[in-house]
Amino acid sequence: MRPKHIEQAIQLTEHAAQQGDASALMQLAVWRLVGQPLERDLPGARMLLRQAVQIGHVDAALMEIALTANGSGGSANWGSARSLLDVAAQNDPIAAHQRDLIEAMNIDAEGRPLALPTARQLRDAPHVEVIPQFVTRDECHHLASVSAPSLVPSVIIDPSTGKSRPHPIRTSDGMVIGPAQEDLVVRAINARIAALSKTPVDNGEPLAVLRYNPGQEYKLHSDALPDASNQRSHTVILYLNEGFPGGETEFPAIGLRVRPEAGMALLFTNLREDGSPDPLARHAGLPIAQGSKWIATRWIRQRHYDPWNSG
Repeated sequence: MRPKHIEQAIQLTEHAAQQGDASALMQLAVWRLVGQPLERDLPGARMLLRQAVQIGHVDAALMEIALTANGSGGSANWGSARSLLDVAAQNDPIAAHQRDLIEAMNIDAEGRPLALPTARQLRDAPHVEVIPQFVTRDECHHLASVSAPSLVPSVIIDPSTGKSRPHPIRTSDGMVIGPAQEDLVVRAINARIAALSKTPVDNGEPLAVLRYNPGQEYKLHSDALPDASNQRSHTVILYLNEGFPGGETEFPAIGLRVRPEAGMALLFTNLREDGSPDPLARHAGLPIAQGSKWIATRWIRQRHYDPWNSG
C-alpha cells in the first residue's frame, strides 16, 4: 500500500496527463522507467513518451530516441531512432548537435562502425592494446559535457549500515550514462567499442564517465567481480583529455604504464582462459597532480547484460 500523499500525487499526475499535459506525461514515463512509485513498464513508458513528444516535449523526444536505439521497451531500431533525431533537430539545438556528430561518423545504417583505427598490442596475457584516435575530440567533449551536470562523488553502500560512504579505492567523481540517457552519439560509440572488443553491443554495461581532480585516484583493483555469474570479460577505457601530470593506468604485475592521450582507447581482458579473474590484469589509475583527468569506461560482460535489471 502506497502512502496517501504518494497516491494523491500519482492521481493528480495521471489526471493532468489525461488532459494533455506534456510534463505530466513525461513524469509518468519517468516513473515507469525508474519503477517508483509506479511499477516498471518499459513499453508503457515508451507510449507515454510518444504522447508527450506529439504535444511538443523536447526532453521526451531525446529520451524516446535513446530508448528506440537501444531497444528498451521494444525492438532496437537505429533507423527509426535516426529519423526521430532528424525531426527533433529541426527545433532543438541539442538534437541538432547530436545529429551533426552522428553525420560525421563513419557508420553503417545500423550505427555500427565501417572501420576502426589501427590497434597497437602491448601485452599478450592479459591481452592489452591501445587504439589512438579511437574517438574524436568532438566526441570526447560530448561525453564529458553530457556527464558533467550529473557527476557525484564515488561511493559504495556500507553493508553494515545500508548507507553510502566514500569509495575506499576510487576517489573520483562519476556518473553512468544509462539507457534513458544513451543518446545516438553514445550508442554509436558503444557500438564502436563492441566492434573493437569483438563482443555484442548489449554485453556492455552502461558507459561510466569519471573525472579525477588533483590527488584523486583509482587504487589497485580488479575489474572482475567477486562470484559473478556473468563476469566482466573486457574493459575499455576512453581517455577524453590529456595534458595533466600523472594519471597513468598502471598494471604493476606486468610492468606496464599507459599514458593517457585524448581520444585514445585502452582495451584489456580481465579473465584467464578458464574464465577465472586474471590477477595480472589488476590495475590502478594513478593520481594526477593538477588539472582534471576525464575518462569513459565500459565494462563488458561475458553474456547479455540488462541495465534495467542489473541487481
